[in-house]
Formats: sequence, C-alpha cells, structure tokens
Amino acid sequence: MHFHPDRGFAHPVASEITPRAVYEERRALLKRIALGAAGSALAGWAARDALAQARPGRLAPLPGARSGVAGALTMEKPTAYDDVTGYNNFYEFGTDKSDPARYAGTLKPRPWTVAVEGAVAKPKVYDLDELLKLAPMEERLYRLRCVEGWSMVIPWVGYSLAELIRRVEPTGNAKYVEFVTLADKTQMPGVRSSVLDWPYVEGLRLDEAMHPLALLTFGLYGEVLPNQNGAPVRMVVPWKYGFKSGKSIVKIRFVEKEPRTAWVKAAAQEYGFYSNVNPNVDHPRWSQATERRIGEDGLFQKKRPTLMFNGYEAQVGQLYAGMDLKKHY
Repeated sequence: MHFHPDRGFAHPVASEITPRAVYEERRALLKRIALGAAGSALAGWAARDALAQARPGRLAPLPGARSGVAGALTMEKPTAYDDVTGYNNFYEFGTDKSDPARYAGTLKPRPWTVAVEGAVAKPKVYDLDELLKLAPMEERLYRLRCVEGWSMVIPWVGYSLAELIRRVEPTGNAKYVEFVTLADKTQMPGVRSSVLDWPYVEGLRLDEAMHPLALLTFGLYGEVLPNQNGAPVRMVVPWKYGFKSGKSIVKIRFVEKEPRTAWVKAAAQEYGFYSNVNPNVDHPRWSQATERRIGEDGLFQKKRPTLMFNGYEAQVGQLYAGMDLKKHY
C-alpha cells in the first residue's frame, strides 16, 4: 500500500469557547467588511485580521509582527482555522486525515529541547524558551501545497531559520541541514506502525535553509502550534510540498551529504529530495497541474491551477538555476 505524505495539522479540542453560531455570524461580518474595503489588498488583510479575531481562542497566544520579507504575505484568503487544525497529515498519530486531531493530545510539547549539532562551530541544545526569544516573531501568510493535490493558506508565526543558522556558525563541511522529528511510541501511537522508517527525517540544502522564506515555526493564527500541526516547533518551507516541512523537531543536524529523508527511503521514485512544487512534473500516479483548496473548492468543482514553486518562483527560482527539475524532483 502507498501512503501519501504532506505532513499536516490539527489538535484535539475539548470544548468550543465561543458557540459555533457566533463564530459563523462573525465570519459573515468579516466578509462584509472585506467587500467594503478600499482595495483588494486592504480587503485581504481585513478578512485575515477579522477571521483571526472571530474564531474562538483555544491555545496560548503567540502574536507576530507583520513580516517584511519579500513574498511572505500572500493576499489570498486564509483557510478556516477548523480546516487548518482538522485536516492533517502527521503519520506519527495515524494515516487518516482526522487521526492527528483525534490522537495528538498525548504529545507533551513542554518541556522541549532541540539539539543543533554536526558541522557547526557552536553546537548547542536549545530549550524551547530560548528558541522563542532568539528572534522577533513574525506572521507569514503562506500557501501550503500538499503532494496529494490539495492546498491551504495559513497564517504561521515564527522567524526565518537563518536567524538560528547564523548563531551556530556552519563550517565549510555543512552542505545540507537535516531535521529530525520526535519518535516516541508513548506519545505518538503511529510510531508503532511500520508505515515509515522512524524517526521522520527531512532535509534541505544549506542555501535553501538560509532563504528568508524558510520559516522556523512556533504558531499559527496568532497562537502556539496545536499538537497536530507540529507543536511546539516545526519547519515551513512554502515553495515545497508540505511533507518537506518537518514537525515536532528535536534535532537539527548540519551535514556534508544529502540526508536520506523519510519519504526518499520509503519511495524515492515518487518523492524526491527536493520536492519543489512543480505543475510540470507529475507524481507517477496523478497530475500535479491543479489543486483543490480545502474549504473553498469542492470535490466536483473546477480545480485551480498549481503555481510553479507554489507561487514563490520570483523569490526562490534562482536557487535552482541550471538544474533539471524533472531529474531533481
């Protein structure tokens, strides 16, 4: 059996603080506010801000300043919080989309440490609180494209991974960065299965990891990450398929050779190391030319076209100049 990656989102919620009817009424209000805004850009931000205020608070707040990084703030409509946190891939908690929301309550995001090691001058084990204070938090409104052919738009909170990389000072032997996810059978029931070779490992070339859009992520929708979305710290690499963004990270290694990532080990002919979003390179079993936006595009509606590098070509295209992207998929 083939399982499809894209490591997604969700956290079990015991109760709704605000009744659903109030939530829906406020969403209708934000739509009217957005339609009446002076311009499309202002409308997009009005909708984003109003939706963030309208939905029920669930987790500890984690605000971020509006990012000034080029490409960090798409003007597309954010995907509803319930979809972002309820429709996920996180195989450590099961392979069904609803499994992370159902089972991730067993994850203990505190205390938490991340070991940074390998080819660096200043290796260190960081406590979560140290990482939270390492650089100012920013909100990044990114598109997310799953290799399975669906997409979302998510307001993440974090800072560029480059902030951490500069502090640990990679040596000349550091060519790649490897991210290792927690693999604890007592907290993650899915780790008892053989669907993947645990722990989950992902990786980037060093120049990819240094790109300002590569986000070390601690929150979404102005709150700390829900467990099912990769609490307490994850990567978000918006120009790549979602499974490239490792969750619940416990180790970051700087290495000389290309890491053997979880999906390369599982099915290298289907999920390559780079896995850049590319509408011109199909998955062996389906087209990547179009996508379905969760919460907006129904199963029987016309799909939207997929953008090269998920719409971030102007920002990241130069990283792959001269590469055969059909070979380096």
